[in-house]
Amino acid sequence: MEVVPAWAPAVGFTLLPHAGGFLGSNITKREIPAWYATLQKPSWCPPNWVFAPVWGTLYTSMGYGSYLVWKELGGFNKKSVVPLGLYAGNLALNWAWTPIFFGAHKMGWGLVTLLLTTGTATATTASWYNINKTAAYLMIPYLAWLSLASALNYRIWKDNHNKK
Repeated sequence: MEVVPAWAPAVGFTLLPHAGGFLGSNITKREIPAWYATLQKPSWCPPNWVFAPVWGTLYTSMGYGSYLVWKELGGFNKKSVVPLGLYAGNLALNWAWTPIFFGAHKMGWGLVTLLLTTGTATATTASWYNINKTAAYLMIPYLAWLSLASALNYRIWKDNHNKK
């Protein structure tokens, strides 16, 4: 019986968040020139090229944080249900935003999804803090970006709510 190499869980946890980002990128690549480009955006909206490297960095840091929590708690067990369950819920909400906002063009529901994502990210960070402070600190840039993304989503929805 082959044993999993010691590095494999770290790599797996670190790469997991990228799966949803990769799948969502197919939607955004199609919708940015066709739909998103037609929307009114605030002057402080980052240029389109910023989003992929920012999300890549955030997904890597939160994924590695989840590995640290998993390792600290001894894997998937009774103690890890809440901190890793919150994280899993957060990832599901995070991954849902792209098909809602870009795919379905539901800007208001996108905002609701982002606010729920921010709430679960905050709860995840708080639950991780007493388990592994480094893991919790790795979530802080994600929380900051979610705040910016929520404000941006709100402005785009407010300024374009009559657009289909």
